[in-house]
Amino acid sequence: MFKNYKGAIHIHSTLSDGTGKLKDIVKSAKSAGLDFIIITDHNHYDTKEGIFDGIYVIKGEEISPQNCNHYLALGINEEILPEENPQIYVDKVRAQGGFGFAAHPNEGINENGEERKNSHHCIPWTDKNIKPDGVEIWNWFSNWADNLDDRNIFKLAYCYLFKHCITTNPSKLTLEWWDKLNNETDKIVPAIGGVDAHALKFYKYIYPVTVFPYKTCFNTVTNVIHLEEKLSEDFFVAKNQILDALKSGNNTIVNRHTLKSIPLIYMKNGDKKYFCGQKTELSKDLCIKINSEKTLELLLVYNGEEVEKSTGKTFNIPVEKAGKYRIEASYKGKKFLYTNPFLVQG
Repeated sequence: MFKNYKGAIHIHSTLSDGTGKLKDIVKSAKSAGLDFIIITDHNHYDTKEGIFDGIYVIKGEEISPQNCNHYLALGINEEILPEENPQIYVDKVRAQGGFGFAAHPNEGINENGEERKNSHHCIPWTDKNIKPDGVEIWNWFSNWADNLDDRNIFKLAYCYLFKHCITTNPSKLTLEWWDKLNNETDKIVPAIGGVDAHALKFYKYIYPVTVFPYKTCFNTVTNVIHLEEKLSEDFFVAKNQILDALKSGNNTIVNRHTLKSIPLIYMKNGDKKYFCGQKTELSKDLCIKINSEKTLELLLVYNGEEVEKSTGKTFNIPVEKAGKYRIEASYKGKKFLYTNPFLVQG
């Protein structure tokens, strides 16, 4: 029996450029119904870990050069300093037994590959030939900031009041890069969604404005991990359960602001169920099954190519070829769900 656990990744505290202390962040995570959070302060690895008020708090580090190539390092033992060449710290993370995700890889770049024109300080992953262990395909704050128009107080007010409207979906360029990385290997290159939570406060207007308080962030892009066993009450065992799931791609990325209910998506092979990030053998009975409380618009992606679109609440999609399959889903025309790949071996 698989169990699902909800978590937020890519969070900043007062140890770097966030405005909340650990207790404030935990309180917000609890209120948002999360099970775990991963705090990744810039160039800091000092956050306390443990189970606080029922929330599993794991620390990582956002290795952060000044202008580009930020890397979310998980499962490391000590702080890693940024280098001019990102390959150096990608390798250092691996040397510590950890793994990492390229953060907001196409931040500030539009769908045509051109630089966006706004005041947001953009930090993309500039050298796509340097291969990370995984990709942050959806960064909530970055997505909002890329669409931010702060040229006057009225436009800024619109971006604040209607922030969930101007925040759209992952960059097409990022999804294409992620698919390309997966097509270049027989292993799964995993993806995560990040909230990039800072709870930033703006003081230059009439009233101080907090853009995306922690709780607001935690109700948006969520990583739902699928575990075969219950999350352990021993923190260090549970930490390994969570990190192993993320490393293997055993997580689905959902925007809970668009749809609270999370569809059940799995691959069925005979009597066995397989969730994303897992592999199975090709067989005549192999199929992808999806059950949803709400009507969804579904997109099936096979080896990076869109192969099937359908609409409904239940889906039974036959799988006839070996390769990597992933699902994108929309609700009322708005993208809200991305699975990691299912790996089918021939």
